[in-house]
Amino acid sequence: MNLFADIRALVLECLQGMVAGGQLPEGLSFSNVTVEPPRDAAHGDMATNAAMVLAKPTGQKPRDIAEALAERLRADDRITSAEVAGPGFLNLRLAPGVWQGLIGGILTMGAEFGRATLGQGKRIHVEYVSANPTGPLHVGHTRGAVFGDALASLLEFAGYEVTREYYINDGGAQVDVLARSVYLRYLEAHGQEVAFPDGTYPGDYLIAVGEALKAKVGDSFVDQGEQVWLADVREFATDAMMDLIRADLKALGVEMDVFYSEKSLYGTGRIEEAIDDLRDKGLIYEGVLEPPKGKKPEDWEPREQTLFKSTEHGDDVDRPVKKSDGSWTYFAPDIAYHYDKVQRGFDALIDVFGADHGGYVKRMKAAVSALSDGAVPLDIKLCQLVKLFKNGEPFKMSKRAGTFVTLRDVVDQVGPDVTRFVMLTRKNDAMLDFDFDKVMEQSRENPVFYVQYAHARVASAMRKAAEAGMPVDDATLQAADLSLLDHEAELGLAAKLAEWPRLVEAAAHSNEPHRVAFYLYELAGTFHALWNKGNDVPSLRFVQDDPKVTAAKIALARATSVVIAAGLGILGVTPAQEMR
Repeated sequence: MNLFADIRALVLECLQGMVAGGQLPEGLSFSNVTVEPPRDAAHGDMATNAAMVLAKPTGQKPRDIAEALAERLRADDRITSAEVAGPGFLNLRLAPGVWQGLIGGILTMGAEFGRATLGQGKRIHVEYVSANPTGPLHVGHTRGAVFGDALASLLEFAGYEVTREYYINDGGAQVDVLARSVYLRYLEAHGQEVAFPDGTYPGDYLIAVGEALKAKVGDSFVDQGEQVWLADVREFATDAMMDLIRADLKALGVEMDVFYSEKSLYGTGRIEEAIDDLRDKGLIYEGVLEPPKGKKPEDWEPREQTLFKSTEHGDDVDRPVKKSDGSWTYFAPDIAYHYDKVQRGFDALIDVFGADHGGYVKRMKAAVSALSDGAVPLDIKLCQLVKLFKNGEPFKMSKRAGTFVTLRDVVDQVGPDVTRFVMLTRKNDAMLDFDFDKVMEQSRENPVFYVQYAHARVASAMRKAAEAGMPVDDATLQAADLSLLDHEAELGLAAKLAEWPRLVEAAAHSNEPHRVAFYLYELAGTFHALWNKGNDVPSLRFVQDDPKVTAAKIALARATSVVIAAGLGILGVTPAQEMR
């Protein structure tokens, strides 16, 4: 049920009629014809750009096309007015019965209202968080986790089959550093005084890991060389960190379908298989890269390396996959990992990276393009930094983590619902200020409270109606006489609800879950405005003496809560039944 799609279909039908009537030439493409909310609500309920996009290919004046189209649209019972504006935009107003019928439709469909078929069951892979398993997740990971999880839920709501995946970076040197850091805590657990050299991890979170290692192996590693304990401690420490990370994600309400180990790519032939695939396509060669642009590093020297011809797939320069000493570069296992994704048969891939991975975008897109022969698109979303504030000051680092603020620090302060919503109040590539005081305020300036308050107000109105002896079950509300909703503020709220299916498709198409948070804030504002009008106009209050009028008004409120709950569900936020 998508009113904007319905009216667009009407516009296209009228345009086809104009073609048949000789007012427009045959062979026109209507793919760029849109129907959307006007920028200024005073101009109407919907607007179409049909005349503007058809003027050039037809050689006609936009206003002439718009006038002819308007005449045809006015013949439909759903259209009460069609007015040409400016150079040729066409503003439409819909009959009250359209909005009233929408309310009934929402109540009938319930949580299914707004679900799209955009994905058509296509398989899409979303990789997010993928933090090094060397410690607890920090606030930057929190934003990526929330964004990736909400995006996955949005895509599912839009009809895709989604796989959520965490790539465990357990194949690099940082895991050896973790093992050495845990070994120091292990020695500490045996009563030895230790010092943490630069480059190791001094956070208190490794104290328990060191003690657990002692409980497992006793003193068998004490005063032994790395050749004795490094491999075992590395595996033990990585498992312990992943248990910690899983617990952190669970506290945030994030559950992964797959945890994929980078280490599984080494020594198994998987990296070689991926590189051989590129070699078979003529994209691997031995060569020497040009020196870096700008000031040449003093230690730079031309070295022959094994290179991926990524420039043939949109990259700026070719990229090394094997060093001159024969070892793989960091890029090689990433190629192998994405080769594995392609081989698993996904129709599209999405990677959610931190802002510091901006330099990886072109090379990774080039690799996927080459590996899939251009058949599998890769979208890479970069999440910018989060600045934390408390009491007007930057929030200090976590003592437990040693060097950063953890995900748990944030969730423990404000809870998972507030954390998730606030992380989506800015587009992913924009900096985000997270003020612990402001996100707990009960004011319009706090979007979390504002949206939750709207849902809680609906629940309050329904309780009040029930206490007055008026049934508020969905069956009763679906049978309500919705023609009694005739005030412009009530119809305006219905019009805002009508935007939900369109918003879902647009947000899913662009992979931008923050649009859901923005829409919910606007919807809450429209609902609160109607509620507040009831203070001055008693007839607009949701609970009236007349049961029939109350049923109609509660139906509108209930429809609003259905949409708010659906949107919050995508964001991973629990709708509030009351505010305290």
